[in-house]
Amino acid sequence: MAETFHPPVKRSVEIAGHKTSISLEPLFWDLLQRAAQREGLPLNAVVARVDAARLEADRPPGLATAVRLWLTAELRDRAEQ
Repeated sequence: MAETFHPPVKRSVEIAGHKTSISLEPLFWDLLQRAAQREGLPLNAVVARVDAARLEADRPPGLATAVRLWLTAELRDRAEQ
């Protein structure tokens, strides 16, 4: 349970050949890695997909927020199935 409330951890990712960093709580890093494994994609490819989708929004959130929202929506969608 203590790991659930761990502060964000900054990691580097590469999107379209550009390196950037994202700060996410370990729980979200774990969920993101699991999503990448389920989809058979590298973690960077999943983050790039989320990044492309967020940039299409009328008011794009920051990348870390977009990743959290995408993961939450994915969990919701999987729970509804």
